Amino acid sequence: MAEKRDYYETLGVQKGASDDEIKKAFRKLAVKHHPDKGGDEAKFKEINEAYEVLKDKQKRGRYDQFGHAGVGGTGGRTGGNPFEGFGGQGQNVHFDFGDLGDIFSSFFGGGQRAASQQNRGRDVETAVNLTFEEAIFGTEKTVSLNLDVTCNHCKGSGAEPGFGSKTCSTCRGTGQEVKIINSLFGPIQQAGTCHTCRGRGKVPEKACTVCNGRGVKREKQDIAIKIPAGVDEGSAIRLSGRGEALAGGTAGDLYVAIHVKPHKKFTREGDLILSEETISMIDAALGAEIDVDTVDGSLTMKIPAGTQPGTDFKLSGHGVPHLRGGGRGAQIVTIRVETPTNLTRKQKELLEQFDDAKKRRIFN
Repeated sequence: MAEKRDYYETLGVQKGASDDEIKKAFRKLAVKHHPDKGGDEAKFKEINEAYEVLKDKQKRGRYDQFGHAGVGGTGGRTGGNPFEGFGGQGQNVHFDFGDLGDIFSSFFGGGQRAASQQNRGRDVETAVNLTFEEAIFGTEKTVSLNLDVTCNHCKGSGAEPGFGSKTCSTCRGTGQEVKIINSLFGPIQQAGTCHTCRGRGKVPEKACTVCNGRGVKREKQDIAIKIPAGVDEGSAIRLSGRGEALAGGTAGDLYVAIHVKPHKKFTREGDLILSEETISMIDAALGAEIDVDTVDGSLTMKIPAGTQPGTDFKLSGHGVPHLRGGGRGAQIVTIRVETPTNLTRKQKELLEQFDDAKKRRIFN
């Protein structure tokens, strides 16, 4: 597993480079390596990743302080297929999709999907809502759906038990009907799935009394969905064969869209969890130990003397689990310093004495 290159090295600039220098370096390299101009796509993605971090003042500050771990990196993983599957037993997780309908063409392709449609049940879409913690640690959810399932009475044959099947008289066993359509170019033959036998070429001698010969029936299904640790808003889980059943064919798939409720304390950025803690001016000046909330519970964090507002502290191993490997990201805690208000006369006098001593260089 290759280590990520230093972002400054990737863009060919020094660590202290200005925003303008970084922007110019990115534009030059982007033009050179853009795939549309015959460039290296992997190199272009690496350049873009580096620029996305270094152009952002806050992300750049965390990168300078903590390296790749400070900006949600996994310390070794580079790139990868965003639709690569996870989990087992017919359950896969996919990421970064816009419309669930687009997934279908991604997996099957337009032509292949159309060709196999008559032998495959309908795909089904649903969604589940997760708390922030459920998305971080994983969970199991159950969804209830009304689906076409294989008829237990006829075992999907469409025929009443004890009866067989016969050749469809409409398509004569071909499973297709040919229709003549009048067009501007004259009569055109168009082949389609036989409406009588639904493409099977055979019909029951006596239709099943439960499903009326369809081979499937509508039924409520409670489906358990394992949610892996580390999923994020916009993820999708595919459960193969858990969509609509089709007599004489294979069942479609079930796609589950993931929605994560915002947390009042934490936000997420890749594999990082971000939070803020507010301390007093005195604690910032003298140093202190404070209790910090994490998704794993409260822990004690040491604040060094002289801590400035906006300082970031990294809590390793308290971030988001890596979906494509072991371990977890970090939690970045940003310190806010509270300025005192409504001071008493005595407090004001003490601060004025401190300020006067500082001006006379009694304190460095």
